[in-house]
Amino acid sequence: MCDGADPVVLAGSRELAGLYVKLGCRPVWTCAPYQLPGGPDLGDHIIVGESNAVAYYNSVVGARTNKYGDFLDVCAGLTGRVPFAGLHTDEGRRARVCFDINGLPEGLRRSELFCHVLGHLMGRQAGSRVPVIAGLPPETPADSLKAIAAAGAASGGIAMYHAVGVTPEAPALEAATGGRGLDETITVTARMLVAARDSLSSAGPVSGPVSMVALGTPHFSLTEFERAAALIEGRRISPDVALYISTSRFVAELAANRGWAEVLERAGAAILVDTCTYFAPAVRAARGRVMTNSAKWAYYAPGLLPVEVAFGSLEDCIETAIRGEVTRRDTVWSDRAWGL
Repeated sequence: MCDGADPVVLAGSRELAGLYVKLGCRPVWTCAPYQLPGGPDLGDHIIVGESNAVAYYNSVVGARTNKYGDFLDVCAGLTGRVPFAGLHTDEGRRARVCFDINGLPEGLRRSELFCHVLGHLMGRQAGSRVPVIAGLPPETPADSLKAIAAAGAASGGIAMYHAVGVTPEAPALEAATGGRGLDETITVTARMLVAARDSLSSAGPVSGPVSMVALGTPHFSLTEFERAAALIEGRRISPDVALYISTSRFVAELAANRGWAEVLERAGAAILVDTCTYFAPAVRAARGRVMTNSAKWAYYAPGLLPVEVAFGSLEDCIETAIRGEVTRRDTVWSDRAWGL
C-alpha cells in the first residue's frame, strides 16, 4: 500500500472493482481505453464517462456516446439501453461551429504541440457545441487527435469534434454539418493561438529549474513511448528532476516488450501504470515548477496541486528533464513559428 493512502478508500475501491468484474467488465484502469484492442467501431452505441475518452470515441472512432456520470454506466450495462438523445443521434452530432486553420503555417499544423493548443482554444470558444476543423492535415496521427480531444474537453464542454478529411464522419464540410448551415465560422489566427499557448504556462515564458516533468495525460500511447525512448536513449535525467510517465498496464507491457520502457527507466524515468500524476500517492515531486506536454495537465494541475506549469512539446519535456531547467525549441515555440 502506498504511504498516505486511506485504507478505507482502498478497501472500498477494491470491493467496487470486484463488483464491476462480476458484471462482466474488464478492469483496465486507464483514461485512454481506445488504446486497447477490441474496442468499438464506427456507429456503435457505447457508454463512456471520462471526458477525453468521450471526445476521442465520438470524434476519431465514430462510436456514439454522451458523457455519462459514474454508475449510469452500470444502469446502461444492466438494461442494455440509453436514452436516444444527444450524440447518439445524427442531429446531435452535427457540427455547429467551424474553426478554419487553413491560414496558419503548414509545418505548424502538422505538430502535436499545435493540436494541444488548438484543442484548448476550441474548448474555450466552442463551449458544448460540436466543432469542425477545416485545414487539419489528412495524415494527422492518433496522438495529435487525442491531444485535441483531451484539451477541448478540459477547457470547454467538447464531447465531439470533426476534422474535414481526417475524422470518419467528416469526409467533407457538408457531411460534418449534415448539409445545413453553421452557427459560426472562426478563422483561427496566429495571435489567437499564441495567446492560448501562453495561457497554458502559468509559470510564464521564463526559463528556470523544474522539479518534475509530467507525461501521459491522457495515458501515454505505444507510439509516444517509441518517440520518448528515441529522444532519451543513452542520456540521463537530471538528479534534481522527477520524470513521470503515466500509462495503462497494457501499453506499459507492450513498451517493455519492445525495450522502450527499459530505455526510459535506465535514463531515470518512472513509469506509473493505471493512475494519473494529478493524485497518485507515488508522486512526490508535484510542487514548484513542473513541465508537461499536455494541455489537459497544464489546464487542470494548477488548481489541484501546488505547482506552476511550463508547457512545451514532448521534445521540450525530455530536454528539460535532462538539463534540469525549462528548455523550449524556437522552431516550435517562437511566435514566428506560429505565423506572427
